[in-house]
Amino acid sequence: MPLPADFEKRLWAAADQLWTNSALQPSEYATPVLALIFLKYADHRFAEAEKRLASPRRRGGVSKDDYHAEGVLFVPEKARFGRLLQLPEGADIGKALNEAMKAIEAENEDLKDVLPKTYGRFDAKTLKELLKIFGTIPENVEGDVFGRIYEYFLGNFAPRTLQKGGEYFTPYSVVRLIVEVIEPYHGRIYDPCCGSGGMFVQSANFIAEHQKRPSDEIAVYGVEKIAQTLRLAKMNLAVHGLSGDIREANTYYEDIHEQVGKFDYVMANPPFNQNAVDRERLKDDKKRFPFGMPSVDSANYLWIQLFYSALSATGRAGFVMANSASDARGSELELRRKLIQTGAVDVMVTLSSNFFYTVTLPVTLWFLDKGKAKGPRKDKVLFIDARHVYRQVDRAHREFTAEQIEYLANVVRLYRGEKPENLHGSSKLVKESFPKGKYVDVPGLCKVATLDEIEAQGFSLNPGRYVGVADRASEDFDFKERLEELNEELERLNGEARELETKIAENVAAVLEA
Repeated sequence: MPLPADFEKRLWAAADQLWTNSALQPSEYATPVLALIFLKYADHRFAEAEKRLASPRRRGGVSKDDYHAEGVLFVPEKARFGRLLQLPEGADIGKALNEAMKAIEAENEDLKDVLPKTYGRFDAKTLKELLKIFGTIPENVEGDVFGRIYEYFLGNFAPRTLQKGGEYFTPYSVVRLIVEVIEPYHGRIYDPCCGSGGMFVQSANFIAEHQKRPSDEIAVYGVEKIAQTLRLAKMNLAVHGLSGDIREANTYYEDIHEQVGKFDYVMANPPFNQNAVDRERLKDDKKRFPFGMPSVDSANYLWIQLFYSALSATGRAGFVMANSASDARGSELELRRKLIQTGAVDVMVTLSSNFFYTVTLPVTLWFLDKGKAKGPRKDKVLFIDARHVYRQVDRAHREFTAEQIEYLANVVRLYRGEKPENLHGSSKLVKESFPKGKYVDVPGLCKVATLDEIEAQGFSLNPGRYVGVADRASEDFDFKERLEELNEELERLNGEARELETKIAENVAAVLEA
């Protein structure tokens, strides 16, 4: 059976009534609440495996290893969701939940020190009601219901936890577009700032949608510097039936996965314009930062080089980046020129504003493909302006529909000479833009530019420089969109001003020393 309509929304609304009235901060209750969804999922998967393993033809007893061989977490009796749900009124539910989490960790090494044991901070009545709410999740539903619910709650917690720059959670539709463009069918996937693990989960969903088992096709590797977020990621993987090598570290200074040339796919949403990175510690690391150090106090081009250097000879990368990086001047322009001249820059997609909870300005998606440098597209880059492609969720937020994601990915597929897909009903949109079924430049949407054309534009990777505008009636002027475009231009000019300030300061210092 399918999940009831708006079930996740109703589940969230019911739970929201409980913790809205609690004295805890969102950052204090997000992980414990998500862990209850995880607990319900683990119990469900365990019960299903228990039935399979109880076959009368099976000789001997069933061990923990038998469950792990099935790709299922072993759930001891004291951690069974049904048992916890039946605890009587007046029982110490907080203590029981803490013991349940400890018991699961003890039986499943991948979850060591991952699950929360802070349920003593909740009052027993609230915990009882939360267990009842999550107990309503139906068992006989189709698809990855627990994964959907976990992601829905994760997304709703994101704006409340006040994490900067999307580090905590990258919106589903943005992740899905990245996955659709880089097509991670098989190989090793790396996210050096993995947050709650959404890139890995959507890669697995993409593979499952194409009729293959993710655990057979991909291996995932990640880095996350915030311990609490790392725990969310490990639970997220477990809820989706995945395992991976995700570690706590600071990617700038620690190469814990020995990343250079290792990965088939890199996907990331790094913190934008991050400053105070100690470039002196990094300047001699020519393998991870092959193009050199930027002179400005921004980590954008450090991240870009980390993504590039982690790719294998045929690897693809897709990542989110501040719009200003596409046009940045000075030392960043020189770094961008070097990257462009490798032939690895494949696709650039600019998005509209309001896709992220904590960043209202529009962003750009960068796609690299090292294998492209030896093929017929080696001196070409596809630019897509997707600022007018979105669904308005509410006054402050936008997203892509499944049809729009597939449509934009199909623009890329046509550019690559691949057959477009129609799993989500995008054929009508594709036919409207490409009536002959072949890639063509579409004003206002897409343009393939040569490296010579890009050099003529000062090595800019801003899609707006190349795509142009579609014919629009004069009354179709949108003041809000125009204001966003002007604000974006102001951001770019401010970046250039900061670059000039740095140069002037360096020159003055040099004169004074002389």
